[in-house]
Amino acid sequence: MLYAQVHLTLPAWVHAHVDTTRAYPGDEAKVALAIALSRENVDAGSGGPFGAAVFDGQDRIVSVGVNRVMPHTCSVAHAETMAYMLAQQRLQTPRLNERMGPVTLATSSQPCCMCYGATVWAGIDRLLIGARAEDVEALTPFDEGPLPEDWVGALAGRGIAVVRDVLRDEACTVLRAYGESDGAKY
Repeated sequence: MLYAQVHLTLPAWVHAHVDTTRAYPGDEAKVALAIALSRENVDAGSGGPFGAAVFDGQDRIVSVGVNRVMPHTCSVAHAETMAYMLAQQRLQTPRLNERMGPVTLATSSQPCCMCYGATVWAGIDRLLIGARAEDVEALTPFDEGPLPEDWVGALAGRGIAVVRDVLRDEACTVLRAYGESDGAKY
């Protein structure tokens, strides 16, 4: 039989760990949420050490995502893509900023090559990053893939502002703990 449907979900614990009633003003508050999601995802055994959140112009959560690659046997179920897909479904648009004004993605770690491409097309205006790709590769078994040499400039050229190293040490703490664990496979 040919499969004709894909079904991806966030773990049930997300509802208890995300406060959708409050605003997350400032870059650190947004990235702190992404890092908390990454930490809980590892602690719960529900995926890899990556978290992301999409915010509207009023600093409110539109969607969140965590890495679900292994639980769903799906190589595209990264934290960023999960957050993008859930926001796109919620708003019924593939370009988020066309429907709701300025959009920010906060992520615990720099997007890999796939998530970089998704960021270009998702309608994101600001990208907030905790750990760098070199941190991910040094502290975990993951290969982040190739990016353009001046990937930050390429995003800026498309109107996407990039802010790196927001709570980098905290993000690296999660990556390190994951990389040193015997369950480092998600």
